[in-house]
Amino acid sequence: MKAKKVLVLALAAVCAVSMFAGCGKQSGTEVTGTVATDGSTSMEKVIGSLKETFEADNQGITVTYNPTGSGSGITAVAEGYCDIGLSSRDLKDEEKAQGLTETVLAYDGIAIIVNPENPVSDLTLGDIAKIYTGEIKNWNEVGGADADIVLIGREAGSGTRDGFESITGTSEKCKYRQELTSTGDVITTVAGNPAAIGYASLASVKDSVKALKVGGVAPSEVTIQDGSYVVQRNFVLVTKTDGELSGAAQKFFDYITSSDASVVIQNAGAVPVK
Repeated sequence: MKAKKVLVLALAAVCAVSMFAGCGKQSGTEVTGTVATDGSTSMEKVIGSLKETFEADNQGITVTYNPTGSGSGITAVAEGYCDIGLSSRDLKDEEKAQGLTETVLAYDGIAIIVNPENPVSDLTLGDIAKIYTGEIKNWNEVGGADADIVLIGREAGSGTRDGFESITGTSEKCKYRQELTSTGDVITTVAGNPAAIGYASLASVKDSVKALKVGGVAPSEVTIQDGSYVVQRNFVLVTKTDGELSGAAQKFFDYITSSDASVVIQNAGAVPVK
């Protein structure tokens, strides 16, 4: 009986030591701080959702988001103004040469959007290119009403614009009526003009506009994942190649690039990388 009592006391002592050591380790490795992200307005919904779920589980860390556009976000990382840049286009060779690294976070379709009153529902990639370069000027040339087409796009430096023009082969050739500084502005403008056409991240498209099929294929998670919807691009995280992220920034980066974040990315309208 006495031996059993000694054994119980010994086990209790071991457990107490283990619990104390565990508590000490947890408090010693707790990460706190602020993570600054900057860049693509198209990534707002995805990053906002990831930020919300991450902060709920890491209450000592705050994630900020500055929607300045892809080009500005890339510059902010290069110049040390933020931890993680957000770009809706791949890095250019000259940007990589400046010591920047890209990590693909998700895939996003670029929806070609029109006003819901527009009867046109499907355009070929060639039609889209001809519309934006001014070769096709009236909606009646592609099965729509007799109305001059109003071309809406993004400003120079936008990742969405870069992706759209690269895919359609229209770089430096587009005849924009308006060049707007955010995805939201493009959607609002197209929603208010029956003759307008624009492009926007699929993750941001609302019921106020209609997303067209391209070559008979509607933009969706399935068609983006299998590549059949051709107007798509990468959502990219930008960091310094030789730089070291802070503890808080590294923890956020690790979370958003993990499989745990896939459902959050998917619910935000983008397609997670498998």
